Amino acid sequence: MTQPDHNYQMDYIEFPAADIEATKRFYSAAFGWSFTDYGPNYTSFHDGRLGGGFTMSAKPAKGGPLVVLYAKALEETQRKVVAAGGEILVETFEFPGGRRFHFADPNGNELAVWSE
Repeated sequence: MTQPDHNYQMDYIEFPAADIEATKRFYSAAFGWSFTDYGPNYTSFHDGRLGGGFTMSAKPAKGGPLVVLYAKALEETQRKVVAAGGEILVETFEFPGGRRFHFADPNGNELAVWSE
């Protein structure tokens, strides 16, 4: 699968997962992501722009790269994250150019969401 127009651009990201079904429920409810299963220990997601996967062959670790999602409505998105079972790790704060919060998914992976 070659995509020369995407040369050297991020193309796919994988996250560790302890529970594939809980992971799919969370990201589907909070962000509307779609999933394709590849066996019981791996699922691929598509967020509408970028693809990735969740694998049970790795364990979540603290201090890795921070994946930051964009949301038009930050407060509404935070409510969805909490309602879906996410844990808010860093409350919403301002930075030059916008605002963001950090959360943990059901596997303990830390991600952030930002908005203008």
